[in-house]
Amino acid sequence: YVIIYAWAPRCSASFSYQKVWGFKIGGDSGIKYLVLQVHYADTTSFLDRRKTDMSGIVLSVLPGDTQLVKRRAGIYLLGTGGMIPSHKTEHFETACLIDENLTLYPFAFRTHTHKLGKAVSGYVVRNGRWMNIGKHDPLQPQMFYPANKGIKVTKGDILAARCTMYNFRNRPTYVGSTGNDEMCNFYMMYYVDGDRILDKKDCFSYGPPVYYWGRDPLLADSLTTQIDRDASTLN
Repeated sequence: YVIIYAWAPRCSASFSYQKVWGFKIGGDSGIKYLVLQVHYADTTSFLDRRKTDMSGIVLSVLPGDTQLVKRRAGIYLLGTGGMIPSHKTEHFETACLIDENLTLYPFAFRTHTHKLGKAVSGYVVRNGRWMNIGKHDPLQPQMFYPANKGIKVTKGDILAARCTMYNFRNRPTYVGSTGNDEMCNFYMMYYVDGDRILDKKDCFSYGPPVYYWGRDPLLADSLTTQIDRDASTLN
């Protein structure tokens, strides 16, 4: 599967980007279907059948032989499992090595948690140097925002993400699909020069208390106090 777009509550703006890149569907793209999935926080207003729902997404589509789109776009998702104890602050972290011979140009990002999220950050790590792709307060509108400029991802780089959460509840909270659970997601939208995007579409870890950046051999030597602080703050 390939994620084309995602939207969450509190968003009012639409998302658009330069027409020189686009997502490829149909034909030899490997994508035969478009699927829309809608999650509802509360369905009580629909139970009496007096109200109906018109949720949807409008896509602009061009023919496969168009010369307007020169670069192919894709989305890479970083996420975690894990749990957070009651009345504790926790870091949900993940990281993966890019081992495909491609150069990716991130141009947008999106963060997602449920109610406990405080900050979500994504990075490219190259030769011990951490470069921020983007960070956002996940309790603010969860739409795609422009990525930091001048960043590219190449073979041998590491993509890493962190969700900082505080559990105000009187019970542990686990990663799951409902509003009473939590999620930690960082979406990176990118383009490539050419027609091939990443075969691997996502990067997931077990999350806390099993996985942390500091325990990962890929990152442990380059994780400084400054990076640790930066990943959990929004300024």
